[in-house]
Amino acid sequence: MRPSHGPSAKIGPSAPVTPIPTGRMSSRLAIVTPVYPNSAEPLRGIFTYHAARALQAWAEVAVDCLLASYLPIGPLKPRERRYTRVDPGFRTLGVPVRYVQYPAVPVVSRALNPWVAARWLRPHLERDRPDLVLAYWVHPEGTAALRAARSLGIPVVIGALGTDLRGVLDPLARRATVRTLREADFVVTVSGELSRRAVDLGAPPERVRTIVNGCDGAVFHPQDRAAARAALGVPADARLVLFVGHLIPQKGLRELFMAVDLVHRSQPRLELAVIGEGPLDGELRSSVIERGRQGRIRMLGRQEPAGVARWLAAADVLCLPSHSEGCPNVVLEALYSGRPVVATDVGGIPELVDETCGILVPKEDVPALADALARALARPWDAEAISRTHGRTWDDVARETFEVCRAVLDGRTGGSQSARRTM
Repeated sequence: MRPSHGPSAKIGPSAPVTPIPTGRMSSRLAIVTPVYPNSAEPLRGIFTYHAARALQAWAEVAVDCLLASYLPIGPLKPRERRYTRVDPGFRTLGVPVRYVQYPAVPVVSRALNPWVAARWLRPHLERDRPDLVLAYWVHPEGTAALRAARSLGIPVVIGALGTDLRGVLDPLARRATVRTLREADFVVTVSGELSRRAVDLGAPPERVRTIVNGCDGAVFHPQDRAAARAALGVPADARLVLFVGHLIPQKGLRELFMAVDLVHRSQPRLELAVIGEGPLDGELRSSVIERGRQGRIRMLGRQEPAGVARWLAAADVLCLPSHSEGCPNVVLEALYSGRPVVATDVGGIPELVDETCGILVPKEDVPALADALARALARPWDAEAISRTHGRTWDDVARETFEVCRAVLDGRTGGSQSARRTM
């Protein structure tokens, strides 16, 4: 397939990927997804990158990052993505990637995006002729991948990540999502909750499998809190809460800031560190100044994985008060690091967090969130025990994903007869 060249993002794994076992015939997989590191957001979809990298132990893998390139027409702008074009020469370490950017107009072209994206993607699939397309993100890019691949007789596995199933509100998008789930040769999801939702939307139960995300234990593991705090300039006696994620309303950041204000009344040594970028960045930074939150809220911006690991080491607790989630990797990273989690009981989070490693609260409930933070900060936690809560690696994810792909290629899944191929 395609060679990798050009500048690479600094997100490579800490250890080499296990080679394909001797004697195993390699298949060619094309991963199609909009959720992947790019020049504007080099850490976006880092979990997809890790999955792609680990899959290379089982198959020849290349990524088509399929992105809407929004045309600047008057006041119409995308709500969350801050770019209209990405650098096509951007590369991720060890994984061949091509950025396929299709033209779109916010809101106006929504119904046409799957067809336009498919038209831009199809020539690349026709030239590369992968054995199977693995499309992470159901609609519109997954719908486009299914349309393009079907026209070439290539089987398709759809991967649902969270919001692509939990946030489908538009009737047209919902109908397209239902059709994509029904017509795919197989559907994989990152949580049991998403698998149930996929079935409810029409995916055949026998062609749905949950494959929970993994974590890089070489980066995320228990570390000395005192040493981390000394390196980061955090007072030894601080009660440090950490948030990591995209700065959007759906992550519950407004509720988190209000909850921290409540807890601070009884715990004056409380601090909140916020890692991430996004549309709420300016609003949150302004609120820190306007509401006198300086000294107790740190806005840290984007951090590389090693930086996130260091802040997890320094923290007392991770807080993720999201309104919606699939399988949030930051929760796994916190648990691997031996840190308890306070989070909302949405999506796949309850499948990762129980009373032994954290506290769950209802979404958008500020008093409950404040109470949970206070209880988590007051409770002694066993870091080593928490770090053993989950033992999944990206190699586990790759192996399970390839099992699905191989079953599709062998024709053992009950999927579309016209799309089946032998390995």
